[in-house]
Amino acid sequence: MTESVTPPHALPKGKRILSGVQPTGILHLGNYLGALRQHLALQDANDARYFIADYHSLNTVFEAESRRSHAREIALAYLSLGLDPARAILYRQSDVPEVAELTWILATLTPMGLLERAHAYKDALANGRSADVGLFLYPVLMAADILIHRADCVPVGQDQKQHIEIARDLAVKFNLRYGEVLHLPEPLILPDVGVVPGTDGRKMSKSYQNTIEMFAPERDLKKQIMGIVTDSTPVDQPKNPEVALFQLWKLFATPEEWAELRERLLKGGVGYGDIKKDLFARVLAHFATARARREELAKRPSDVEDVLRDGAKRVREQVGPLVDQVRSVCGVGPISR
Repeated sequence: MTESVTPPHALPKGKRILSGVQPTGILHLGNYLGALRQHLALQDANDARYFIADYHSLNTVFEAESRRSHAREIALAYLSLGLDPARAILYRQSDVPEVAELTWILATLTPMGLLERAHAYKDALANGRSADVGLFLYPVLMAADILIHRADCVPVGQDQKQHIEIARDLAVKFNLRYGEVLHLPEPLILPDVGVVPGTDGRKMSKSYQNTIEMFAPERDLKKQIMGIVTDSTPVDQPKNPEVALFQLWKLFATPEEWAELRERLLKGGVGYGDIKKDLFARVLAHFATARARREELAKRPSDVEDVLRDGAKRVREQVGPLVDQVRSVCGVGPISR
């Protein structure tokens, strides 16, 4: 089952939070409901840090301009939806080269078997994809992303919990070899919103090309919503409340509104077209402020770039002492006198 767009209130306070988003495509309602809204809520009472994982995207995106364009879109989305650079840090992963250095150091103590059990690698092999070294080392790079911040919590879905477990394993191995240096993070399992259905009824996913993009031009957004697949049940006949259209509508309704519509669906007399039009109006209303803000921000690309550069500068200043300590205990770098 799904839930309202209102973000959950049972969120931690006083923690260092870290999460990243890969620039592999245009963000959509599934991304927002499953992660972005929680990220934004977490900035209120925590030390929140979010990054655009362009290093990670090298495994799946092979056009340079596509990567840059998608990265800009992620930055615009975060800022438009309400990320405040004064309270949270937003940065581009590749602007913090210390992450790549820590990745190599962690790789020198990572067991092959640990990475062979990683979901992404196993899925690639199962689907006949060629697995290169980048994909194989994906969990090590993710561990470096997390450990370099001494992050307390990493917001993830239940299916991504393994990545945090690997980061913890590598921190333990490093600490056993070199001393207590790295902090062990905890997974912050995000509330399950259920499967956010796409326009074809399957899970909303860029790979299925069935997404609804909250920042699409109004005409395109309407086309996406009006294109949600339905059946030929006449208006006067009862309808299944579990179909994709109604489950999407539910996400933008109060529990009382959903209860009323569900009762009407079971009785008959509700047309698919009317619900699609109402869903379109609700999505527009929900994202109205963010869409207007994004339109203005898009006119000032240098301002967005300044936010990312400032975020990277702040991160490098804060992680520098840990990286120096890692180098020191490993015996890498200048000889101390």
